[in-house]
Amino acid sequence: MNAYSTSAVKAASATTPAAAAAPETPAIERSALRLPNDRWKALEIVFWLLPVASYFFFPDYLVLISQIMIIGLFAMSLDLILGYAGVVSLGHAAFFGLGAYTAGLLSVHGWGEPISGLFAAAIVAAVAGFIVSFLVIRGQDLARLMVTLGIGLMLFEAANKAAFITGGVDGLSGMVMQPLFGAFEFDLFGKTAFWYSFGVLFILFVAMRRLVNSPFGLSLRGIREGGRRMPAIGANVDRRLVAVFTLAAAVAGVAGALLAQTTQFVGLDVLGFPRSAELLIMLVLGGTGRLYGALVGAAVFMIAQDKISGYDPTYWQFYIGLLLVLIVLFARGGILGGLEKIVASFKRKEAP
Repeated sequence: MNAYSTSAVKAASATTPAAAAAPETPAIERSALRLPNDRWKALEIVFWLLPVASYFFFPDYLVLISQIMIIGLFAMSLDLILGYAGVVSLGHAAFFGLGAYTAGLLSVHGWGEPISGLFAAAIVAAVAGFIVSFLVIRGQDLARLMVTLGIGLMLFEAANKAAFITGGVDGLSGMVMQPLFGAFEFDLFGKTAFWYSFGVLFILFVAMRRLVNSPFGLSLRGIREGGRRMPAIGANVDRRLVAVFTLAAAVAGVAGALLAQTTQFVGLDVLGFPRSAELLIMLVLGGTGRLYGALVGAAVFMIAQDKISGYDPTYWQFYIGLLLVLIVLFARGGILGGLEKIVASFKRKEAP
């Protein structure tokens, strides 16, 4: 019996005399028990209009905004496995780097068409994620951390050793991207890169939003809350974890390819452990298991990094750490989790 059938049984039981005699559930609690749906809220539409407005109001920051959107997409890929399935990872940058190097190497060797480069990066990263997933699902949290960290470190050193292919510590340069759709060239001001990144981010967000609100997404939440109980309702836990890990790797690969194509450079740091660690910080800041939390966390982290490092280039990480501590102490569930609790408290006060 899946989540939808369970809710149907509950709805049917509510029509019985015993259920009718039971005290009515408060409106706030009823809304919390509803199944997720794909209806867009007004606040979501406003959220997606903000990047569009920033294009016109902040023309000097288009490169930074483009990178925020790319890293936000990368953070959403980790949120799929961490926030929804409860699979921790310290090596998610491995798939980001594979996507970046795939798009970069294709461009260096004469294939600079952007869209096909994204698909190629997604396929390479997905294959790698599929292979790694069988190692990840065998263990629990600590084992998964070590496996993902080890794979990330091995790929980093492999790329460093294969300098004749990847460029090593000097990075992969010489990329030449063809115009997007054959008409829009990648300019120094980042205008094409901005709309390219925004379009890819929005399309993949809509797809992931649909996924996490589907029965498959509900089963991932069940695995996160109690994976040992899921087989009792007929859910194959291992198969679902393999599927979501592969999908998350593919999305991370697309994000890496986007970064490579819009900057026309691939540095060795795309495979580094610091990038995976920063990704976890972004999710903690924004809130896991929300998708929007990954985007908000990426924006807050990167804007804070840009502004604070300009103010204090030496000790800027101190202030980032302080911000992280404050969020964990006073806004459990991240920024979005804290806002939800504030809104819920106001609703409780207004409720009769």
